[in-house]
Amino acid sequence: MQVSLKARTATKVKLVIEASQFVEPAKQAGFDLWAGVPCSFLTPFINYTIADSGLTYISAANEGDAVAVASGAVLGGRKGVAMMQNSGLGNAISPLTSLNYVFKIPILLIVTLRGEPGRPDEPQHELMGQITPQLLEIMRIPWRCFPEKAEDIESILAEAVQYMEEHQRPFALIMRKAAVAPYGLPDIDRIRKVPVSAPIVAAGPATTCSPAPSRNEVLSELIAQTEIYDTILLASTGFSGRELFAIEDRPNHLYMVGSMGCITSLGLGLSLARPDKKVVVIDGDGAALMRMGNMATVGAYAGDNYYHLLLDNGVHESTGGQQTVSAVMDFSAVAEACGYRSVIRSHGNIPIDVLLQQASPALLYIQTRQGVPDGLPRPAIKPAEVARRLMGQIQSKV
Repeated sequence: MQVSLKARTATKVKLVIEASQFVEPAKQAGFDLWAGVPCSFLTPFINYTIADSGLTYISAANEGDAVAVASGAVLGGRKGVAMMQNSGLGNAISPLTSLNYVFKIPILLIVTLRGEPGRPDEPQHELMGQITPQLLEIMRIPWRCFPEKAEDIESILAEAVQYMEEHQRPFALIMRKAAVAPYGLPDIDRIRKVPVSAPIVAAGPATTCSPAPSRNEVLSELIAQTEIYDTILLASTGFSGRELFAIEDRPNHLYMVGSMGCITSLGLGLSLARPDKKVVVIDGDGAALMRMGNMATVGAYAGDNYYHLLLDNGVHESTGGQQTVSAVMDFSAVAEACGYRSVIRSHGNIPIDVLLQQASPALLYIQTRQGVPDGLPRPAIKPAEVARRLMGQIQSKV
């Protein structure tokens, strides 16, 4: 199915296309949210998408988060592209195999080919250059060589779109060096800035002498305080999703499996795709620590509908209660430093109503006690069905 990269290596005359020749047809095909991590091969695309006000570009903290952001956009009804250097493909393996594959979320991948056999490159790219196509194939992601001639672009995009629509899974393009002509970085800054003097910490009601609530109590209050048609609840990997399902299974819920730490970036992509919905990301201390760079991305790009509920019980409870390192750091201070517009810290109460009234992106940090309800079930609905149900719910009207 794939075109041989070795055959392309033998090409003597290198043809290049303009960034616009690919991005504009992709835009017409619906690909309007692009997320990625810079690579010199990708510079023309990144610069072009930043310059185009009709596109959204998210500079992700790492490649796996770019995949999750693009996937969140797909859940919200948009088409997403994740761009990365092939050395970063390793960072993306977790969401590609346990988010996109399991939930059947199709995104377009553009992966650069550093360390291409027969071309001099830095030593760290040597092995990845040899195995990039095989990695994609092992992950059951079909790929094509990125088009080197303008006349090939339409057919390759059509093939990618057809596969993604039929199979609901990612499709990849492998880009060789100098495949796209240079495009200068525009003098545009699309990252939201929070004034240093702005009072971004909201003092929510807190009673430090009260006992910590359970995760179940917090989630029960969250369900009570939110409506199905205007709010989306995304639960992190582990007991958060299982308890949310057990309390009440609603069509505006998503229960993450695998992809630990990606819930915040998934929520970011979804919130950008559907600014008319409140997106509540239910996170845990272990997951938040795993991909804490996401908080900076949220602070930079999230709009007025992103609410981050971080539950900290100090342990990886679903794997036996091993301690996390949350006791030696301050999530609230991290959120403030990352540009969240509101931060609420609670030790003894559950101010969900306060969270949903704050300027966002907003964080509500709650220390919770350990413990799991007896007989806690796993979601009875398969992940792909959860995703399709959520997408249908988002598109429905009251």
